[in-house]
Amino acid sequence: MEDPLTLSLFAALALTAAPAQPQPFTVQDQVSMRRISNPSVSPDGKRIAFVLRTTDLEANKGRTDLWLVNADGTGLRQLTSSPESEAQPVWSPDGQGLYFLSSRGGSRQVFRLPLDGGESQAVTKLPLDVGAFALSRDGKTLAVALEVYPDCPTLECTTQRQKEKTQSKSTGQVYDKLFVRHWDTWGNGKRSHLFVLPVDGGAAPRDVMAGMDADGPSKPFGGPDEFTFTPDGKGLVFAARDVGNSESWSTDLDLFLAPVDKAGTPRKLTEKNRATDTHPVFSPDGKTLAYLAMSRPGFESDRLRVVLRSWPEGKERVLAEQWDRSAGSLTWSPDGKSVLVTADDVGHHRAFSLDVASGQVTAFSGPGYAAEPQPLPDGRIALLRDDLKSPADLYTVRADGSELRQLTRVNEEAMSRLRFGDYEQFEFPGWNGETVRGYVVKPVDFDAKKKYPVAFLIHGGPQGSFGNHFHYRWNPQTYAGRGYAAVMVDFHGSTGYGQGFTDSIRGDWGGKPLEDLQKGLEAAVKRYSFLDGDKVCALGASYGGYMINWIAGQMPERFRCLVNHDGNLDERLAYFNTEELWFPEWEHGGTPWENPEGYTKHNPIDHVAKWKTPMLVVHGGQDFRVVETQGMATFTVLQRRGIPSKFLYFPDENHWVVKPANSIHWHETVLDWLDQWTKGAAKKPTVAPTR
Repeated sequence: MEDPLTLSLFAALALTAAPAQPQPFTVQDQVSMRRISNPSVSPDGKRIAFVLRTTDLEANKGRTDLWLVNADGTGLRQLTSSPESEAQPVWSPDGQGLYFLSSRGGSRQVFRLPLDGGESQAVTKLPLDVGAFALSRDGKTLAVALEVYPDCPTLECTTQRQKEKTQSKSTGQVYDKLFVRHWDTWGNGKRSHLFVLPVDGGAAPRDVMAGMDADGPSKPFGGPDEFTFTPDGKGLVFAARDVGNSESWSTDLDLFLAPVDKAGTPRKLTEKNRATDTHPVFSPDGKTLAYLAMSRPGFESDRLRVVLRSWPEGKERVLAEQWDRSAGSLTWSPDGKSVLVTADDVGHHRAFSLDVASGQVTAFSGPGYAAEPQPLPDGRIALLRDDLKSPADLYTVRADGSELRQLTRVNEEAMSRLRFGDYEQFEFPGWNGETVRGYVVKPVDFDAKKKYPVAFLIHGGPQGSFGNHFHYRWNPQTYAGRGYAAVMVDFHGSTGYGQGFTDSIRGDWGGKPLEDLQKGLEAAVKRYSFLDGDKVCALGASYGGYMINWIAGQMPERFRCLVNHDGNLDERLAYFNTEELWFPEWEHGGTPWENPEGYTKHNPIDHVAKWKTPMLVVHGGQDFRVVETQGMATFTVLQRRGIPSKFLYFPDENHWVVKPANSIHWHETVLDWLDQWTKGAAKKPTVAPTR
């Protein structure tokens, strides 16, 4: 007879050894996912450096390190492990070292890491933080972005003025033009300027933008892809919006050429185009400058075309003019016969090759979201790829789309213990009978015999897309993991369906898109029997938040609840509150005094008397694109009308919620709100008339 103690011990060991059952995906999993970015191929094409972000929940922030993998997927290793973040790996021309940005030492500077052994060494020791950098082809010169007072002749002047302002007892700031604030930062008189200096030291950095009251790279999202050295290293080509007092209502980024070895006024290369010109990249032979350009001034979501400019002669042509997609991530193939780009494409974000001679366009990535393609000498292409069920990893693929091979599995352990909902794209006749597409994501542990409540997600932009992408803020899998089916519709105004489809929302914010959303939801409910059409909550941010307020007045009986994140209540007042005036002026056909009807045509504030649906309102205190008072005003309406409502406020977040703890708080609050109105006993209330 076996000893009971022995049997108990074996049973305990068996339980310990048994693998844990995979669990539904949660926001905690989303926040903790490792995020790969910024792949950089070595000069010989045999190795790929990249950035990997991990989340430190205790410190409430993400941290990035440099990693390296061979182009065949072997030899994965971590290169840096400093407590401070590292970013932007750039190979030395000989392939023996990596330049990168790091905050180690208390200041963000350029470092170099030898790959044959040895410690990282600081290349720059400047009194100001480096925002971004570029290396000349011969490896002898650096261009660095520094925040300076543009009228200061030296870096010491900027540091001294900073010190004086810090020590001053007065906190007043005088402005004589816009921007007073931008995105999430108050204006302080500084500009991001590009400086050049020798890699080996020996000369003070020189401001190649001296005298320009402009930012290089542009703010708030510009980076190292907005400037590059000329092939001979004697010049720097960069993008900047140098338009004087009209900056806050202009989208006129231009390309400039500045000399490196001597002082001189930068020369504007794109004088004729009053819209955006950006992302300059020279061909391998140095004879052609490729860049991206829009054609319509004032429109931030115009189609980005690929322009080829002979160098230095200046003759230009648009490549693949008939291709009706907006290009990004511009880079050259090693032989200079094609350029590689990415673009939204019918609910996906694909990578394409554009033949320089013929303009022929070839997609070489399949379904999902492709990003940052980097060519390899053997004809393969390295890129990042993700989809609605898989976070991004590094892959290689042939230029014809064959031989897709995964090089990294940075979330392998996490993925092994998680379950996700399956997804499917669908289409339906939307506004005017035109084809509109969307996605349905099934709940985790889907049972076709059951009915599931619906999270109806509405994307922002409005020129955007809820496509086949593993998102870290609006991820439908967080709803699927909680037992919801997620439905997303790419309404008129979305990207990836042709520029005409994108343009169609202008002046019609509450028209075609609302009809598409109505028809899309009903089409999904009719097609997918597991969707409970009586238990639907609608959620949106930015333009999606505006649409939530618009829906509240136009469809007061349709939804169990609403979630409005950073959405406008009053379009007229929002014009005077926002910091980028080009946006409402384009979308609503001018200024409010020139075209008042454009701001009143679909204005949610004019329909609040019809509101009935319970609403959760979320806003960030540092959101200067859609200011916090719009969210507060929305909550005031709800409270005054006696409509069940909550207001979640993040004083330290901008237009997005990105801090890990705040993201978890956001999701838990939102999901609890959906649970309350779709899974609990709560029913839509009867709103008492107000006095």
